[in-house]
Amino acid sequence: MIVSLTIVRYRKAFVPFALLAMALHRLPMMLQDGCSFWKLLGSGRNGTFDLQPDWQQWGLLAVWDDRNSYEQFAQKSLVSKWWSTLGTESWTILCQPMQSHGKWDGKEPFGQPNSAIIQGPIAVLTRATIKMSRLKNFWSNVDDIANLMVDAPGYITSIGVGEAPVYRQATFSIWENFEAMKAFAYGSKQHAEVIKKTRSEGWYSEELFARFAIIETQGTLNGINPLSGFLK
Repeated sequence: MIVSLTIVRYRKAFVPFALLAMALHRLPMMLQDGCSFWKLLGSGRNGTFDLQPDWQQWGLLAVWDDRNSYEQFAQKSLVSKWWSTLGTESWTILCQPMQSHGKWDGKEPFGQPNSAIIQGPIAVLTRATIKMSRLKNFWSNVDDIANLMVDAPGYITSIGVGEAPVYRQATFSIWENFEAMKAFAYGSKQHAEVIKKTRSEGWYSEELFARFAIIETQGTLNGINPLSGFLK
């Protein structure tokens, strides 16, 4: 199993096509061989949970049976051809699940992966469906945690994505190593207090946390490969 996250940027004039793709691409993804799970995603502007959408930036997260299944999609699918024709640039990160708990639409998309600690950069996916009655609680804490993450030692980059505005949100963050990620997740008092609130106040109707080993990256995002120099 490998996991791909592709982020595509469109020209401003082609934003209507990006919106259309959220509907049109569902059928080819449903029919795509070797793909066991997928989500078409919008994107926030600031690299984390975000109320301000970036209308030029969109994404696809997918789980593949193997590398060959992904390569067939990347080379031959209607979705990838759409991206290459209408997009200005795209960036893909390929990962192997190392740890996962929680569910996404009632499914465990990454199975029961190997929990070994690896050396080198790692990626972390945090996603949640936020209860309508807890939206104010959630969004009032987002900016502080986002600023804390960006300033954390070992932080490389992050991308805010979501299936729906406001209440179905996810952050895909990348760290130099496991120790840096762990220090932020468990060593920050402020972050720990927010995590405690999510439990005691019941913010989420569903949530998922997953950690990945990074296999490789392809392409650019805003003119650069965010992991350039970090992968051997």
